[in-house]
Amino acid sequence: MRRIIISALLICFSSAWAFAQDTKPLELAPDAPDRHIVVPGDTLWGISARFLKDPYRWPEIWRLNTEDIKNPHRIYPGQVVILDKSGDKPQLKLGRLVKAEPRIYVDSQQKEIPAIPQHVIEPFLSRPLVVGAGTLDDAARIIAFREGRIGVGSGDTVYATRVQTKAAQWQIFRAGKPMLDPDRPGEILGLEAIYLGTARQTAEGEPATFEITSSRQEIDRNDYLLPAPRAEIISYVPHAPANPVSGRVIALYGGVGESGKHSIVSISRGKADGLEVGHVLAVYRSGKEVTNLSGDKNEIYKLPEERYGLVFIFRVFDRVSYGLIMDAPRPVMEGDTVRNP
Repeated sequence: MRRIIISALLICFSSAWAFAQDTKPLELAPDAPDRHIVVPGDTLWGISARFLKDPYRWPEIWRLNTEDIKNPHRIYPGQVVILDKSGDKPQLKLGRLVKAEPRIYVDSQQKEIPAIPQHVIEPFLSRPLVVGAGTLDDAARIIAFREGRIGVGSGDTVYATRVQTKAAQWQIFRAGKPMLDPDRPGEILGLEAIYLGTARQTAEGEPATFEITSSRQEIDRNDYLLPAPRAEIISYVPHAPANPVSGRVIALYGGVGESGKHSIVSISRGKADGLEVGHVLAVYRSGKEVTNLSGDKNEIYKLPEERYGLVFIFRVFDRVSYGLIMDAPRPVMEGDTVRNP
């Protein structure tokens, strides 16, 4: 049986969503093709960008109704996405390969292709990243090493207290710095979780015994253990939030001062603010102040804000979210604004 290349899994939509979209006409990409043959390696975002100036408006060009949302269309290797411009508004439809086209052979074991490049975000799908206030109060904590060593790594044995559940695999992390809201000075959105490695429990007890199965850096006493969650394939269709959302870029992946396309950022809004996986936000840079020397006086002007990029939200916590920069001709910087596109 053929494997799905793209499963446009639509979640958390309502009839009100359709009325919350852009009121401006749907614009095609300047070089939008009449059709596109779906091939292994395609992503939902990539196909959308071939046809649309604004890829996040994918549901509109497919004219999805309530039933479509519950049972979304699926696109397979070898199918053709056809652009129909015969009506008042452009529409995408699925067609079949014509015989004149070269055959496309597909590995039957091929995994489903997500909406955005999975390899870029995979490390961020199965790690805590952010912990809320009070989460660490009940988390399992490493208290000792075998033979009294100072620090340990892969293959070593550690002992931990407060182990209250069973899990096939555990993750080890260290509490990092607080994540602060740039718009509300002093307000803590969460605590960064620094990923250290993985472990498996080898014996129950108080303390319980664990073997470290992998490590990215040395593990110390007072580091924490949490059950490892399952990594999910991100195949949610890109769409704009139904309600207004405005936040800021608070951190860049890798600790650099600026970031570009296919880089990962964290933003200062989350589930509590209405964000969900698949939301697309625009990135804005605040205009700087300039001085105009005119005669004997100096006139200060603030330049207008500039929109210059898009970010796809792929993981959402209560008050913080992580997104992948999809389109940014200039570097994204900490403090830049994100809001509805």
